[in-house]
Amino acid sequence: MGRITLDQVTKSFGDVNVIPPLDLTIDDGEFVVFVGPSGCGKSTLLRLIAGLEDVSSGQIRIDGEDATNMAPAQRGLAMVFQSYALYPHMSVRKNIAFPMKMAGVPEDEQKRRIDSAAAALNLTDYLERRPGQLSGGQRQRVAIGRAIVREPSAFLFDEPLSNLDAALRVGMRLEIMELHKRLDTTMIYVTHDQVEAMTMADKIVVLRAGNIEQVGSPLELYRAPRNEFVAGFIGSPKMNLLKGEVARTYNASTIGVRPEHIAVSTSEGLWHGTVGVAEHLGSDTFIHVHEHGMGSEPLTVRVDGELPVKHGDRIFMTPDQDKMHRFDEQGLRK
Repeated sequence: MGRITLDQVTKSFGDVNVIPPLDLTIDDGEFVVFVGPSGCGKSTLLRLIAGLEDVSSGQIRIDGEDATNMAPAQRGLAMVFQSYALYPHMSVRKNIAFPMKMAGVPEDEQKRRIDSAAAALNLTDYLERRPGQLSGGQRQRVAIGRAIVREPSAFLFDEPLSNLDAALRVGMRLEIMELHKRLDTTMIYVTHDQVEAMTMADKIVVLRAGNIEQVGSPLELYRAPRNEFVAGFIGSPKMNLLKGEVARTYNASTIGVRPEHIAVSTSEGLWHGTVGVAEHLGSDTFIHVHEHGMGSEPLTVRVDGELPVKHGDRIFMTPDQDKMHRFDEQGLRK
């Protein structure tokens, strides 16, 4: 079980209200990602759920039970932090065993849980090593193993991959997703990286200034962003948001078109411009188009990696109007 409900939860630090009244339900077994820019309140919200911060008002329920004033240890949750927080003088086995030892779990049960977690995380051959003898990815797996052996009703991850290099991040992302499928346990994951959010989540919660801007599956947010903020935040490269004359042509204050929804030609098209930087990534090329007559910001276009374009080329562009997004003066989807 791992259903978590937030009912009109708020958090203030002195006179500063960082989480306005907020409602959210996380269903049992879901992988939910909190995403948003720095300072949006995502880590604070996670800490409120964990009990590491006190709620200013409202109620948190875990599996139907009021947990608002429960101590962290009573909530049945396990948290994995950005820093590994491992004991350097202890072996991997002893690091993983530590929370069970503190809880008085019998030694034979400790061994069963450690062996099971180590097998799931490919740590069996490293149980007698110390953290200093491990790579960053292996140390993060030890931190996750220490959470697994507590057999929690939900796992809380606070930007756990931010200390890893790009290749390790991708590998660990896949491992955490596989772990979720095997354990079938609720997971809440905080990140500022919307690519992590899109690839990992069953459900994404987009936050801005403590407010929930939109909740939905990755594809729901990609296909139908509720407002300009979500439209510009979800998707990589981000959506082009155009105002002025071109937007008025479509009876909108702002139009949004994703880089992958713009066709490119060297001879004809609805729009035209000059290629600035062209990022050649192999299968894809991201073209940043200047002097397109639709604002000072470059227009980003995603094309096939084989398309021969270079700095200074004149190109023509035609947006897919069926996949264009229209927003009103308040920035809300029309």
